[in-house]
Parts: sequence; structure tokens; C-alpha cells
Amino acid sequence: MVEKANFLQDKDVRDFTKDIQQYNLGPLWEAIPEVMNKNPEPHANAYLWSSELIEKKLMEAAEIFTPERGGERRAIYFQNPGLTYRNPWGHVSTTQTLYAAVQMLLPGEEAPSHRHTQSALRFITEGEGAYTIVQGERIFMEEGDFLTTPKNLWHGHGHLGDKRMIWMDALDIPTIYNIGGTFFEPYEAGLQQPNVPDNFSEKRYRGGMVRPVGDEKFDVAPLANYKWSRTLDAINGLMEFPPDPNHGYAVDYINPTTGKSANPTMGTRMQFLPKDFGTKALRHTHSTIYHAYKGSGYTIINGVRFDWKAGDYFVVPNWAWYEHIPAEDSYLFSVNDIPIMNRFELEREEKYEKNNGHQTVTGEFEPDFR
Repeated sequence: MVEKANFLQDKDVRDFTKDIQQYNLGPLWEAIPEVMNKNPEPHANAYLWSSELIEKKLMEAAEIFTPERGGERRAIYFQNPGLTYRNPWGHVSTTQTLYAAVQMLLPGEEAPSHRHTQSALRFITEGEGAYTIVQGERIFMEEGDFLTTPKNLWHGHGHLGDKRMIWMDALDIPTIYNIGGTFFEPYEAGLQQPNVPDNFSEKRYRGGMVRPVGDEKFDVAPLANYKWSRTLDAINGLMEFPPDPNHGYAVDYINPTTGKSANPTMGTRMQFLPKDFGTKALRHTHSTIYHAYKGSGYTIINGVRFDWKAGDYFVVPNWAWYEHIPAEDSYLFSVNDIPIMNRFELEREEKYEKNNGHQTVTGEFEPDFR
């Protein structure tokens, strides 16, 4: 590599490289060391957004951005500072492949129905009384619920309750944008009206890991809402056994018809970390967006300590060493791009072998408004 690097500095090579670029040609001998790395070199940064910041900006948005002024959604997305060079709007990238946001709906408000080629999901963090309507099914949402809306399904929101409703959105917007597959269509009548009973799919799949006869055919979203109470039951069952050293007690949300991830392009997990249980560090090619749903603690990412508490959001980029250390019993909801990596057969994982699986802290992240 040293000899090759020296060769690239020769005048005739540099002159030729400059010459061909004016014709929109490129020198592979120059480019390949930078674009075909020995290991992944993510552009996304490890980062954390505090609950104080989110609360402040959502309430400011409620005063400025109202349904009467138009617009699709009152949502504020998490822009990764390492990806702001992407144009336009940093491709709304929280990781290189995924978008995440917080959305607020106030009593009496409606968000019009639309559909798009991006898959969507949401995790409910606060409130009750609001609903999402997906393909004519009105689904009422409660704290801790996880909902999935795969691509090309009509979906909108309404609020019949008396308290604000806040949830986390996640979509594969950066991935679809960069491969040139974006289509978006508004629903002409505004908010779609129901054509099946409320919470239809939730009632049909009340049996859990049994499937209604006739649903053996592939269905992109046979179950639209995964209730918190049932997720909690699943984790409590795992707690009769020792925790996984890298994940604690964790479950994947899956499609009950196919057994694959609940959303075709995004993986989702709920993770319980008992007080004083620290996971061992690992890294993998998929990236992860975390929401601290309950509890508090810290995560070490590539040696930097990120302290989190309920309501915070943070990012672990792909191929970054990380481990979680809870200060109290804690629940972390997370979204990852494992399905995308698996489709390209790129998913790979390594465990940290030094110091019994634990990193040395070399710095501490300071979030805004804490």
C-alpha cells in the first residue's frame, strides 16, 4: 500500500486523474481505497437526543404547526449530524438507512391518510385516545404499543381523547430515496374512514402464537398492533432463564403469518435490562435506533459513555462497539436495519473479547437541554 500511495503522487498520475475527471470519468486506482474499505466505516455518528429537548421542541411545534395550516404530520425527525452532507435535508437520515422521528397529535386533530413506498412503524410513548387507520382498520393506540404499516398501505391518524398523544415513528426513507424507489400518494378524501370493526386484526390474533384458519397465505400486515401487555408477558417468561450476555431479555416483533420481522425492511425489539446487569460489548453491520422507554442507565459506544433515561433516543451506528449498563430496571425499544442487511447477505457480528467483554470509557457525550 505504501508503494501504491507513493505512485499515486507522481505528477503524470495526478495530471491524468485530473484530465479524465473533466469528462465525468473516474480513476478506480484512486477511488478503490476509499470506497472499498477493509471494514465498514459508517458516516453516521453515535448520538443522543434528550427527553428535555424533545419535550421543548414538540410543545413549540404545537404552537406553530397546526392542522389548520396544512401539512401532513407534526413530526420532528432525528437528523444524524454525520449525515447532514446529504442533499436535500440530510435525506432525513437518523442512520445511513433509517429515519426516526417523534410525532404529536392533540385532541381533536387529524392527520390525513396517504400511502408511500416507504415502510413505516410507530411505538407509542405517551397518551391514549388516538387511533391510526390502516387500510380501513381503525386501531386505537396505548402506551407501549408497537404498530407496523408496511409500504403502500393507506394510513392516517385521528384523536378522540382528551390528552396529547406522542409516538416514535421509524421509516426506511433514506434507503428508498437512495435507490430511487420513492412514490407518494395522498388520500383524496382526507382521512380514510373505517370499513372493518375497530382493532380488527388485534382481535383476530388475540390467541398469540396461533393463526386464524385462512391466514396461511402471505400477508404483509396480518397484525397491525402489538400490545404492550403481551410484549411484557413474553419478556416475563424469558426471565425464568438466565439473561443473554449481549442482550439481556429481548424479543423481536414478528409477522405471525411468516415468522419474519413484523416490518419487511426494519427489525424491531423490546429489551429488558435488570438493574446492575451490564451487557457484554459487540458490534454488527446493522445500525440501531434506541428509545429508552422505561428506566435509566448508560451505553458505551466505541468507548464514549452515553447516559440515558426514560424518553431519550440514541443511535448506535453500524460496526460500532456498544454495551448497555442499566442503573435500574430498564426497557429499551429499538429499530434496526437487519432485514435490509439480510437481503444483501451482509449481516455480520463480532463479540468484544478484551476485558471480559467490556470497553474502557474514554469520553462522555453531553446532550442538549439536559
